[in-house]
Amino acid sequence: MSAVKRQAQALPTRRERAKATHWRIIKAAYEAFCERGYAGTTMASVAERAGVAVQTVYFVFHTKAELLSRAYDFAVMGDGERRIPEEQAWYQEMAAEPDVTAALRHVMSGVGDIIRRVTPLYVVARANTESDEEIARIQTFHETWRADGYRAMLEILRKKAPLRRGLSPERANHLLLLYAGPDVYHVLVDVYRWTHDDWAEWAVVTVADQVFGRSEQDDVPGPADRAGRRRDPKGSGRAD
Repeated sequence: MSAVKRQAQALPTRRERAKATHWRIIKAAYEAFCERGYAGTTMASVAERAGVAVQTVYFVFHTKAELLSRAYDFAVMGDGERRIPEEQAWYQEMAAEPDVTAALRHVMSGVGDIIRRVTPLYVVARANTESDEEIARIQTFHETWRADGYRAMLEILRKKAPLRRGLSPERANHLLLLYAGPDVYHVLVDVYRWTHDDWAEWAVVTVADQVFGRSEQDDVPGPADRAGRRRDPKGSGRAD
């Protein structure tokens, strides 16, 4: 094969270049919204960060609100292969794992990465929902999408263990949305300065207990227990 042919094969196609530019703008918008807030982010600042003309940003996305919506997509799919959660490895591992507590660890591993990216964007959007109907609509759309995704996950988890007695599937999903959602994550991690891993461990234990009633079956200490427990010389743990 000639050098010219090899070079031609290595060059990205026009469609691939357009797609790369598309996602570069979305990533730039995500970073700008998280750093500057909604009001402090302009189409021009996104264009500058992405290294494109501002006309390109307007041509592709039309409005700043549309950029915010696509920034949510970036937060969910990430900056790698950009797959929806159902196609990501952690989701498939969760589905294949027979034990519900072990499956929840896969959930919090994957969902945790998503929530860590979504939370700063969610906080920015939430601060503007009362004053901007379009932002309120966008946030409602993405929260509905999250609720639908969690509901599907819960159906998989329910095949591994029954729900806690008296808990309906609807309320079980409400609890999952709360414990593995941006509001609780923001308070525990951003406000109270928990580590991400502490939140993930707490979420596993709490969902296992509150949703599946597994507190007696699974003796798994949470982050506060680990921090406040030491082992005496006889080998039994006691809290300080």
